Amino acid sequence: MNTRINTTDLAERLKALGNPHRLAVFRRLAECCAPGTVCGTDEASRVCVGDLGDGLDIAPSTLSHHLKELHRVGLIRMDRNGKRTDCWVEPAAVEELATFFTGLSSSTSVGNPGQEETP
Repeated sequence: MNTRINTTDLAERLKALGNPHRLAVFRRLAECCAPGTVCGTDEASRVCVGDLGDGLDIAPSTLSHHLKELHRVGLIRMDRNGKRTDCWVEPAAVEELATFFTGLSSSTSVGNPGQEETP
């Protein structure tokens, strides 16, 4: 596995997930559509996406915008087939985020901000 992470792509993904609504949309999509599986928006609206908009008080047009932004940065994939749009979590992007945070936790110690570590 390639452990080298493109800093620009990572920053764009973290920026996208920095929006509370997009983070909630991504989490909900990940919960109902395990990475690597496909959830159609027709099916998901009954099970996931429609409930997501209601549960998070996000208008359908705003929800669509957030899905497009998550797609733009590569966190989810979308496939249009006629009126149906399938979307799913991009496993490689999730793995990249996991690798990044795992690397941080194994290479740094957490202390109080502004205080130096003492040996």
